[in-house]
Amino acid sequence: MTYTVAALLGVAGALAVDLVVLRTRLVTRAVFWATYPIIIGFQLLSNGILTGRGIVIYDPAAILGWRIAYAPVEDLLFGFAMVLFTLSIWVWLGRRGVQHRLAAGEGSALLQRIRQRQRR
Repeated sequence: MTYTVAALLGVAGALAVDLVVLRTRLVTRAVFWATYPIIIGFQLLSNGILTGRGIVIYDPAAILGWRIAYAPVEDLLFGFAMVLFTLSIWVWLGRRGVQHRLAAGEGSALLQRIRQRQRR
C-alpha cells in the first residue's frame, strides 16, 4: 500500500467516524474550517523541519511527489484525519457528559468562587 492510499483511507475513515459513526458532523461547521488553517500552519512548520533536514525521508515510489514545505501533500491528509478523528471523539464524549467536573483538581481560586456563588 502506498502512502497516498493510506492517507486517503485515513481521511475516509475519519470522515466516516465524524459523519456516520459518532454523528458529530464537525466538517459541516464553519468554526472547524475557520480554525483548521491554524493547525495546517503548525503542521507545515513541523513537516518542513523534519523533512527539510532529512530526519524523515519518504520513498518517492510511495507518494505522489507533490510537496509543500518539503513534505509530501499526503502528510496534510494524514494530519486532517488525525485532527478530525480526535476532535470527533472529544466532542462525542463531551456530549455524553463523560467528565462532569475538572479531573485534575478543583481548578483555580476564581473558578471556586464562581461555583460558590452559583450555589447560593
